[in-house]
Amino acid sequence: MYLSCMKHLVKEEQYQKTKAIVVKFGEPGGTGELLQKKLLERSDKTYNWVYDYWLEDMYLNQRLALPVNSNPAMVFPKQNFKDRKDSLRFAAHLITGVLEYKELLPVDFARGQLAGTPLCMKQYYRLFNTYRLPGHKRDTLVIHKPGSIEQEHIIVACKNQFFVLDLVVNKKKLKEMDILTQLEKIVKMAENSEERQPPFGLLTSDGRTEWAQAREVLIKDSVNRESLAVIEKCLCVLCLDNPSGMEVGDTSRALLMLHGGGHEKMGANRWYDKPMQFIVGEDGVCGTVCEHSPFEGIVLVACTEYLMKFMTGSPSKMGRATSVSELPTPARLLWKTTPHIQDLLKASAERLQRLVRDLDMDVHKFEVYGKEFIKKQKMSPDAYIQVALQLAFYRCNGRLVSTYESASIRRFHEGRVDNIRSATSEALAFVKAMTDEKASLSDSEKMKQLWDAINAQTNYTITAITGLGIDNHLLGLREIAQELKMERPEIFTDETYVASNQFILSTSQVPTTVEMFCCYGPVVPNGYGCCYNPQSDHLLFSVTSFHGSTETCSAVFIKALDEGLVEMRDLCRKSNKPQMYVRSTYIHQLC
Repeated sequence: MYLSCMKHLVKEEQYQKTKAIVVKFGEPGGTGELLQKKLLERSDKTYNWVYDYWLEDMYLNQRLALPVNSNPAMVFPKQNFKDRKDSLRFAAHLITGVLEYKELLPVDFARGQLAGTPLCMKQYYRLFNTYRLPGHKRDTLVIHKPGSIEQEHIIVACKNQFFVLDLVVNKKKLKEMDILTQLEKIVKMAENSEERQPPFGLLTSDGRTEWAQAREVLIKDSVNRESLAVIEKCLCVLCLDNPSGMEVGDTSRALLMLHGGGHEKMGANRWYDKPMQFIVGEDGVCGTVCEHSPFEGIVLVACTEYLMKFMTGSPSKMGRATSVSELPTPARLLWKTTPHIQDLLKASAERLQRLVRDLDMDVHKFEVYGKEFIKKQKMSPDAYIQVALQLAFYRCNGRLVSTYESASIRRFHEGRVDNIRSATSEALAFVKAMTDEKASLSDSEKMKQLWDAINAQTNYTITAITGLGIDNHLLGLREIAQELKMERPEIFTDETYVASNQFILSTSQVPTTVEMFCCYGPVVPNGYGCCYNPQSDHLLFSVTSFHGSTETCSAVFIKALDEGLVEMRDLCRKSNKPQMYVRSTYIHQLC
């Protein structure tokens, strides 16, 4: 499968070299057989043989800053607040919904293929009881005991200050009106310039090693240790943002969710290590930014959709509040600083600003048609869009590259994702036929190639979600070799393997049933991040790249994507009858 995935993406000479390496690796009695035996032994001793390897490789070993590079964001519908208090009412209602959701986590079941299979729920439980602790070489995902008394508070960020909002006072849970009262106190306290603390949230926006080094400096003082401990054990962070001053549109709102606009705007009013940060802007820009290591996008969607429906369907319970005198004043977190710490904060601010300037984002609504048109062709919307993405990339670059599309493997205990390798040879044949002006293929021949590409995408998806993909398996073999202190096998140092893991096109379908969308950054400097949300009558795309790369441009990619989607529609219309191919209509459910 590995050879099949890569043959058409590398030069023939390199492919032949890789093929020889793979054949040698798989010889009876060879290195591959030994590593496979050890991997099978590991699977007998663990619930999930790949989970720890995958978590470290995908997240904890990564040294890049969390904003843009790792943390995805969900952008809520634009709110029309009348004033600051109106935004605080929204925030109080939102936190009430969070507390309700935390108590009502349901059991999830698979749909489509293998329908009814219970899915692992561990990702849901880690929404609110985890924390990513920075390390010099590797981070740690800290998991707090559910229901711990230490977790009966949230952190509220306001004007780059951090406050503790206890949700249980005198053994009683705060009501929504009480939460609003406490938020009003926090806003007033944050306006007191005499007690203002330095913007320590900036440190969490830095590279992971830099943040780990800064944290070591901070914890030498007991005041800083105590403040960090309170943040690290909270349920979630609520960020109360000032108006950004930016023109409010889909792209600007997405940028504010991903990086806060840098230290000059809201970038310091965050704590990026915490999995769930809810952002409520006074100008109606709202959403959530998430530390990604504990859970996948589908879990984020389930949580945020519940909250949006709670916000619109459940009336705000602003009854008579507890007497203000009965509620203790929220505590402002204090920090001890030094000239060295001030230098660290300045350096973090500068690096965040460089990242903000470098990000090239374009949130685009394709309104010519939506998933209903695709379904009428008896095609899977997800597979269709993936082929359209390949067509757009080929039109921009004249080649295909290793592509990542996440495939949930929650059918397995502690299952996270494997990779759907969408840059198939069938997709390459189709995009060549659509872009080669010299080609003399008829529309019916092109249509057959489109179907071949869609079926290849469908079949690989089913392979991946049922645990038979190649990426996790190869990762397991590679990591077992390292545990055995073997010299890294040649298959894993080969140029083709390196290229296979450079995901220049990183994609994910994140469909929603309410008006919101997801976005994230590219995973390599010369790559694209493309998150898409298929709706009945339109397709929403969030495309990101970096200005620093001469190989990418989000607007150019969007233009090519638009053109390709229109051409694919025209091709489908010219075809006499939509054909029914095996399992192709189930793909959107399977993901």
